[in-house]
Amino acid sequence: MTQQQPPAPAPPKRRISLVKKLFLTFLVVSIAAVFGALGFIWWADSKIEKIPAEELVSLQPVAPDEARTILLVGSDSRDGLPPEWEDNFGDFSGKRTDVIMIAQITPDGEGQLISLPRDLRVTIPGKGINKINAAFVFGGPDLLIQTIQENFGISINNYIEINFGGFGKVVDSLGGIEITFDNPARDAKSGLRVEEGKQRLDGEMALAYARSRFYQELRNGKWVSVRGSDIGRTGRQQEVLMTMFRQAKSPGSAFNLPGFIGTFAEQITADEGITPGVLLELGKAGLALDVENIDMRTLPVEISNQNGTSYVIPVEPEASALLAAFRAGVPFPPEE
Repeated sequence: MTQQQPPAPAPPKRRISLVKKLFLTFLVVSIAAVFGALGFIWWADSKIEKIPAEELVSLQPVAPDEARTILLVGSDSRDGLPPEWEDNFGDFSGKRTDVIMIAQITPDGEGQLISLPRDLRVTIPGKGINKINAAFVFGGPDLLIQTIQENFGISINNYIEINFGGFGKVVDSLGGIEITFDNPARDAKSGLRVEEGKQRLDGEMALAYARSRFYQELRNGKWVSVRGSDIGRTGRQQEVLMTMFRQAKSPGSAFNLPGFIGTFAEQITADEGITPGVLLELGKAGLALDVENIDMRTLPVEISNQNGTSYVIPVEPEASALLAAFRAGVPFPPEE
């Protein structure tokens, strides 16, 4: 009788090594994170109010791997302003430019910013000589863009605008911002009231500080007017902007960041060129950007009364040197 051979042993199960398991887990998590980030960017983009391209014909295209120049405008529109704020900021119709900043961001995370005082004397195309904020009144964002490009030779690639109420909501989405005051400060017009030392400003007080034109400090028992000109004002605006940016990037704001980005997107108006791809590009540049290394300056100006109108005009040669450095993307010359 033939003896049966024992069945052949089953081939050993192939074990996935621990290294492979870790790699596969990392791959799955990475893919999920990428799609999650892209989804978040698309979600944020959907909240931004866009200005049709045909209304911003003066914007210039930006070449790949070149610095992107963005015109940042804070308007004094009261739309969306909480009723309890109106005692300090008034109830005016229409909108004018309260803040005018030109920001330049390179793909590798270098940044420069110039503030233009709103009373700056310029030639407005088709309108003649006037204050720069009149360009916005006469022809909206596009005429303001054209005015900046023709007067200063700076190509503007994108446009972002935010109003009073929107600015306050963005600050509040961060849980307020911290600013240190050397002395108690106030402004009866804007409603600013703060004590000495490090203070956390909510949206209302941050707005009151940023737009203060009658800024006073309590020194030796007396209220003294300081930095009340447009130069002092633009300096405060830059301080608030950089404080917001610094705080948004800090680890302590990680839980507030999604709310901050969503609120910011809801409160701004931008050109159609601010696409999800551009948002991703700006996000990468923002992460690489060291706030302390951002070149910030206000165009050097002086007061000039001409034909009964008070303007501020560029101080030369300092203003031209500053603008030339901005156009070339090189460090600003030292302040005198």
